[in-house]
Amino acid sequence: MNKKKSILLGDYTHPKFHPLQGVDAQISHILNDVISVQCSENKNLLLEEHLKPFDLCICYFDLWDEKVSPQQTAGLLSYVSQGGGLLVIHNGLSIGNRRYELAQLAGGRFNGHPPYQPLSFRVSAEDQVTKGIEPFELDEEPYQIDFDPFGQRTVLLEYELEGTWHPAAWKHSYGMGRVAFLMPGHHEPTFLHPQIRRLILQAAQWAAHLPG
Repeated sequence: MNKKKSILLGDYTHPKFHPLQGVDAQISHILNDVISVQCSENKNLLLEEHLKPFDLCICYFDLWDEKVSPQQTAGLLSYVSQGGGLLVIHNGLSIGNRRYELAQLAGGRFNGHPPYQPLSFRVSAEDQVTKGIEPFELDEEPYQIDFDPFGQRTVLLEYELEGTWHPAAWKHSYGMGRVAFLMPGHHEPTFLHPQIRRLILQAAQWAAHLPG
């Protein structure tokens, strides 16, 4: 049986806030036993012909002020709708701030965040992605999210901010494909947390149609 393959896309050369260096090694180590990880900062890998060989696309791009072309947008939409998996981690949600079609695909868009700070996390839905996840504490950027009003999603994880619980992870189907978003992931130390490592592994398995 051939091992499943994933492509991890992020920024090495000119990251706005979140370099892929270090994070790439952590994600590769987390997923190594179930899916191989190839890393790149080339946005043209979003074109459908380049995504097609992969079972999973992991998005860690910092696209806060960069364009995503119509061809790249169409490539990612087509890839997922035809059965590909998409795992969006932290700043990868910036794809939804570049084009509304990609906000629909991701399930929401970034709307700012208060300062990096200690946060409490809890599971809000028990399923393959959150199996075995216990409540945990983590220093993170508390992303504020605007949900796509037309989409349906399962919120998997929440974080507490000033007495209110906010979405920190979700999943949904898109055509024949699967999409998961994980808010934690500001920098390499986040990826060393055992609960985050388990969440990434199980989210990747779900999105890539692998048994968990």
